[in-house]
Amino acid sequence: MDPWIVIERTTVPGNDTELTLWRRDDDFAIRLAGVPGDLMNSRRYHSEEALAELACARLGADDDARVLVGGLGMGFTLGAVLRCVPRSAEVIVAELVPGVVEWNRGLLGQCAGRPLDDGRTRVHPGDVAELIKQPAGDFDAILLDVDNGPEAMTAADNEWLYSSPGLRQTYTALRPAGVAAFWSARADQRFASRLRKTGFKVQLRTVRARPGKGSRHTIFVAKKPRDPGVS
Repeated sequence: MDPWIVIERTTVPGNDTELTLWRRDDDFAIRLAGVPGDLMNSRRYHSEEALAELACARLGADDDARVLVGGLGMGFTLGAVLRCVPRSAEVIVAELVPGVVEWNRGLLGQCAGRPLDDGRTRVHPGDVAELIKQPAGDFDAILLDVDNGPEAMTAADNEWLYSSPGLRQTYTALRPAGVAAFWSARADQRFASRLRKTGFKVQLRTVRARPGKGSRHTIFVAKKPRDPGVS
């Protein structure tokens, strides 16, 4: 087996932390400077797909569905969203790191079936918080996989998304009965409590990194009531 080699480098805006794209044969990995192991790996993406499936389970018949994906990564979550939603849906993916978008438009895109080429996809090159803060409030689903979970690791600004003010904005950005889903490397009961205090109905789902094996990740599935004025 050939060794892992670095094929691309980029930096995280705001803190200049280096991200590197590695390749070994047909496998890819993204690594963050100063953090041991892989941040993402093209062999371990089952929980990223589960994030999309849990968030979009009810959207198959919603012709005007609008979905916001925070974090492009290797494209697996976006690809799974596109398989869940109708042809008339609009899917916006926000990615803070321009280099990651370029990697997905290039060689890395083959891993998830090139979801950026899908006509339903629109890329927002920036912070997903910019879209969550907009007053429209018309997303059916918001999926956040921008960091390691509530313990933000890649960028300090990501912490806002998991804070009480950030969760209130996410709640407002959803249509009635909309779903917010958060990927996390581990369970966090304090975060689940913040979600409930915001008004969400919350479920925690444990998903393996690969079907039936690998690390256990947590998906927080937070549903906004159909009638937010009724407890």
